[in-house]
Amino acid sequence: MGRAFEFRKARKMKRWSAMSKAFTRIGKDIVMAVKDGGPDPDTNSRLRAVIQNAKAINMPKDNVERAIKRASDKSLGDFKEVLFEGYAPHGIAILVETATDNNTRTVANVRSYFNKCNGSMGTSGSVEFMFDHTCNFRIPAEGIDPEELELEMIDFGAEEVFADEDGILIYAPFESFGAIQKELETRELEILSSGFERIPQVTKEINEEEAADVEKLLEKLEEDDDVQNVYHTMQE
Repeated sequence: MGRAFEFRKARKMKRWSAMSKAFTRIGKDIVMAVKDGGPDPDTNSRLRAVIQNAKAINMPKDNVERAIKRASDKSLGDFKEVLFEGYAPHGIAILVETATDNNTRTVANVRSYFNKCNGSMGTSGSVEFMFDHTCNFRIPAEGIDPEELELEMIDFGAEEVFADEDGILIYAPFESFGAIQKELETRELEILSSGFERIPQVTKEINEEEAADVEKLLEKLEEDDDVQNVYHTMQE
């Protein structure tokens, strides 16, 4: 198994554990998808992907429809995706993905979390290069040989395909998302969920006491409503 498998195994069930927070994140994803490509999932591949993810976390259909309707309101402000970079204590690199309608507020909040937890905000590009930006798809495993599928999907950018108890996962570079989504839909393979992740190229091992210091910062960041995802180089 490759790095994507190990990364997924380490993160499983650790993040996005609070359902209300997950709904908030999906809601923002819906707004950004509708603003970007319109409210019709048949013609908006990004929105189709977000709706699949909403189903995967059992988000009620009414919630999804309300979010689409709200996003179609021209008076609603846009959410902007902003990436923050920095270091936690003990030299652990941190990447923070946010979706915000008030960048001034988000910058101030994120900076305060780093400062309060003895970390430091970095400049753009200071740690992003330490992570591979990837896309992923989960499909049902029934009747599919992961090794055979991997060979078939290489032409569309797939780098790693493996099975777990929840289905088959396909990992590829960020820019391959559209090609793989189109091919899976052409084959009429059900996409249970899809998304993007940043996988650390190298992780750093630290002791329990040091890890507790890093976790304090991670928890503060993940509790913020503007934060979508947090990635780090701490070995888990």
